[in-house]
Amino acid sequence: LVRMQFLQILSRKTGSLEMLFQIPFCQKQFPYTCLSTSACVYSKKKKGNSYEQVDQEKYKNLVHSVTSYKTSAQTPETILEEDNLLYGPPSKHRPPIKAGTKTPKNWVPLINPSKRILPVSSDSNVPMKIGLQRTKMPSVTRILQQTLSPQQVFYLERWKQKMIEQLGKEGFEEYTKNLFLQGELFHSALESIFLSEEMAAKEQGQDDVVAGYLSSVEHVLEDISEVKALESGVHHETLQYLGLVDCVAKYRGRLCVIDWKTSEKPKPFLQNTYDNPLQVAAYIGAINHDANYDFQVRCGLIVIAYKDGSPAHPHFMDPDLCSQYWNKWLLRLEEYMDKN
Repeated sequence: LVRMQFLQILSRKTGSLEMLFQIPFCQKQFPYTCLSTSACVYSKKKKGNSYEQVDQEKYKNLVHSVTSYKTSAQTPETILEEDNLLYGPPSKHRPPIKAGTKTPKNWVPLINPSKRILPVSSDSNVPMKIGLQRTKMPSVTRILQQTLSPQQVFYLERWKQKMIEQLGKEGFEEYTKNLFLQGELFHSALESIFLSEEMAAKEQGQDDVVAGYLSSVEHVLEDISEVKALESGVHHETLQYLGLVDCVAKYRGRLCVIDWKTSEKPKPFLQNTYDNPLQVAAYIGAINHDANYDFQVRCGLIVIAYKDGSPAHPHFMDPDLCSQYWNKWLLRLEEYMDKN
């Protein structure tokens, strides 16, 4: 027994086991079966995991609280996290957000394979401006508004109630009215700039609320060229929806659907723009399936302008990203059609 313990100790040291095999006395006194048993016992002890003995059900709540704490980021990336950062969690346990793994039932490609692309004409530099058709087809904005998730509806409604508490009901109505008016003036000023009416737009912008927004997007405008459409109506002939596109132009040499947005707080990441990428993808698909447009678009751009003149955040969407949001848009469209 003493010799066996001595052998086990030696077997744990590097090179000791090999030396023992070279000694004839040890070979005779301790058969190979004894050596393999000793090595096996040591191996089991090394691989043993004490965490397997923990009652996981007992500590489930503790694990959940520790892992969910990571959602309180300094830069919120979703409306849920932003609300949680500003007002605190509505309950102790928030249900996890499930990743969208569904695929559209009626899948239509983002790029129209049957559309014939005509050569670019250099004779006319006037951007297209097609009037929005007044039909029974739903708009992109309406579809997105009526297919918000229950979580989105809850947090948007709570934000509204917070604003009403601070401003009063009439004050909140005035606040939203001014935001809408500022957005319209900003878009009008941009349209004037793209139609080579820079001086008129700048003179108008110096004395009103759009001056800061124009200053904010000044560095983005330097990268935009060959404007092909402005405030132009589009409709998807196959999926039967319509919308009004802010701008179609080249951004750093790539043709994009451009969506201009105003914001009072920074939105440095694409995730901060909520459903705007779906809106851009919907417009891209509509243009590509609209016979009024003799071109196709593969990229998108969302520009967030700030009233205080801070440099705008341009969020470029390459073809792969546009395809991802196109699939998400198709799911929202299907949901709307099922409800209506």
